[in-house]
Amino acid sequence: MDVNAAVAAVAAIAGVLTGVIAMLAFRFSEREQRRPPRTSLHTDPVLPPGVDTVLSVLRSSAVVLDEADGVVKASSAAYALGLVRGGKLAVEPMLQMARDTRRDGEIRQVELDLPRRGTGRGEALAVSARVAPLGSRLVLLLVEDLTEARRIEAVRRDFVANVSHELKTPVGALSLLSEAVMDASDDPEAVERFAGRMQIEATRLTNLVQELIDLSRVQNDDPLEDAEPVRVDELVAEAIDRCRHAAGTKEITMATGGTADLYVWGNRGQLAAALGNLVENAVNYSPARTRVGIAARRVAQPGGDMLEIAVTDQGIGISEKDKERVFERFYRVDPARSRATGGTGLGLAIVKHVAASHGGEVTVWSAEGQGSTFTLRLPEAGAARDRTRQTSHRDESVGLDREAGGSPSSSHPSSPHSSDPSAYETLPSPEVLP
Repeated sequence: MDVNAAVAAVAAIAGVLTGVIAMLAFRFSEREQRRPPRTSLHTDPVLPPGVDTVLSVLRSSAVVLDEADGVVKASSAAYALGLVRGGKLAVEPMLQMARDTRRDGEIRQVELDLPRRGTGRGEALAVSARVAPLGSRLVLLLVEDLTEARRIEAVRRDFVANVSHELKTPVGALSLLSEAVMDASDDPEAVERFAGRMQIEATRLTNLVQELIDLSRVQNDDPLEDAEPVRVDELVAEAIDRCRHAAGTKEITMATGGTADLYVWGNRGQLAAALGNLVENAVNYSPARTRVGIAARRVAQPGGDMLEIAVTDQGIGISEKDKERVFERFYRVDPARSRATGGTGLGLAIVKHVAASHGGEVTVWSAEGQGSTFTLRLPEAGAARDRTRQTSHRDESVGLDREAGGSPSSSHPSSPHSSDPSAYETLPSPEVLP
């Protein structure tokens, strides 16, 4: 009887222990289910709330580094600049700045010149890098591309230097001539000679100031705000009238053709100034008793017809090295001839900006000793007006300001015949100016 009681007691104790163990195992299982997975304790650091959104709207290239210098987050601009490669920051100076900032928590900033990816010409990217701590474990790197800003600043410095030089020349000449007039007050012939020279220098100074104003205006104004259909033959007639006296003095023949019933869409004043500059250059750089031709034609394009207005001369021509630079400000193919004709070196720069702002381009064909042909290519009135309206409607629908874009001007023709004078119809009987 005692043995049976002992067995029963042992069985009861074993049952109680089994129940306790089962209950503990159940509780432990629930706790393990609520606990984060072990692998999550060793994953990459997570960005603080809102940081990802802020980085996505920054204009600067952004890179977030962890405590092991690994890239946690990088913007597409950072990859485009070549800052991040293979999940690592590829610029050693920036990486060292990040390590120093992680160590002492101080914000650092530096400007660097980085090699440009994909080019073998040694060109450099100018960037400004700023490193700051982001929490206790992360470091934020912001990189801003300063290349374009530096280029614009260099262009501005060159422009100011060129303007200063060009202005000092006629002003200095006027000062010297005025002294000469005072010293020769008792010599009427000398006074008359010096006074004539003063008038020439004053005219040159006036032309330079006016062309500076014109260049500033075409760069800052939107010509399509006051756009209208403009007859090509009227533009040609105005350009010829502008050069009638100079052409008549040199007995230069002016010939026109193909300009009837053609219209361009744009600012009449700017278009007249651009074509006038081309015709004036043709007359100034042509020998006496030669011919200057102005021809126009329509060229079919997928996006709408274009009009090409070509100005051809029989002058000295332009060398290959000069053709690359003729549209630069203050650049002169023949400085001595420009001084004799009063040229400022701004005329073709104005033509370039007018063409680009109207959605066109200007090209040049030339051979030394054979003359030159400058071709102004502009959208025809109907096609250009339709494109302008479509662009304006599309931009208004998305809440953007319309920008009038254009193809960049170039010294190379965009088609095999765009600047070759042989591509145009034979001009009619020329008009000989008196």
